[in-house]
Amino acid sequence: MYCIVDVETTGHVKGPGRLTEIAIFRHDGKQVVDSFHSLLNPGCPIPPFIRHLTGISDEMVQNAPTFAEVATNVLSITEGAVFVAHNVNFDFAFVQKELNLLGYDFFRRTLCTVRTSRKLIPGHPSYSLGKLCYSLGIPLNGRHRAQGDAAATVLLFEMLLRHDSQGLIPAAH
Repeated sequence: MYCIVDVETTGHVKGPGRLTEIAIFRHDGKQVVDSFHSLLNPGCPIPPFIRHLTGISDEMVQNAPTFAEVATNVLSITEGAVFVAHNVNFDFAFVQKELNLLGYDFFRRTLCTVRTSRKLIPGHPSYSLGKLCYSLGIPLNGRHRAQGDAAATVLLFEMLLRHDSQGLIPAAH
């Protein structure tokens, strides 16, 4: 199993940054079999730069659940799955930080679609999600929003699976 994840945040993982949105698509290697998405109340103001980038405002998240309220959903949907994300270290570190703050140890195998794309579909001028999706003809609706970016990453991941003659992507169990 794989879980394709994207998060939106108030800033950097080191320091006071918190999650404002999370989207997770559970994938069996052939198709999406489950999903989870939520805006999250970070418990702090969203900086103007982030508000501009994502379109997520303080008003949008004021009645959203806190991460603590969705933590069990995140743990269960990612259980036994490879954690897949575009620039996986960022998304994984944030989810791990939020879970650690709640007293959970969170460890998953990870797979980065940036690094995997560079190996399996070389020669692109940029491997940023937006530019790579554009050059590959992958629709990307809702850029810099967790659900839109994660849905595009699912399509990219499926393309990578089809191109993986080298066995770079661990097999789904």
